[in-house]
Amino acid sequence: MQLSDTHRQYWQKNLRITAVLLAIWFVVTYGVAFYARELSFTFFGWPFSFWMASQGALIIYVLIIWFYASYMNKLDIEHGVAEGD
Repeated sequence: MQLSDTHRQYWQKNLRITAVLLAIWFVVTYGVAFYARELSFTFFGWPFSFWMASQGALIIYVLIIWFYASYMNKLDIEHGVAEGD
């Protein structure tokens, strides 16, 4: 199966946004845990690293999922591969 230029662009944009969102996920998950002692400032009344582990990471994960879904819906419409209603 030959891919057209539109399909290649679609796939490249998909890979690019996936890589960016995975990098954000990695920093939120492992970066905050690795630098937990250095991130000792107060955030909403709690140490930042504790707040990120308990609530902040979950909020960011949900935002990542929401952003990816909305971005991919726009990308599907832009490249004509959107599913019908």
